[in-house]
Amino acid sequence: MSFQAYLDTIEDKTGLTPRELVAIAHEKGLDAPGAKAGGVVAWLAEDYGLGRGHAMALWHVISKGPQISTKHVSTDGVHRDETDTLWLDGRATKPGS
Repeated sequence: MSFQAYLDTIEDKTGLTPRELVAIAHEKGLDAPGAKAGGVVAWLAEDYGLGRGHAMALWHVISKGPQISTKHVSTDGVHRDETDTLWLDGRATKPGS
């Protein structure tokens, strides 16, 4: 599953865009210096029933922003993404959708 597919599924399951979830994580202090992925994993599991893979995709955005490695961009592998920048504002507003 691609990074973007994880984020799209998170939106489907929570009803919140990735950007909204990043804002909630900020309010909870889950992006503070020294914060660990485990805090996001626990929060998303408890509040939304999401698993580790989805949580780790969101943790990447929380901790590093929407830019991802070009390693899988435009490849034919299972983890391929169309671009190296993740769309955080929801599927309905994603260009080309």
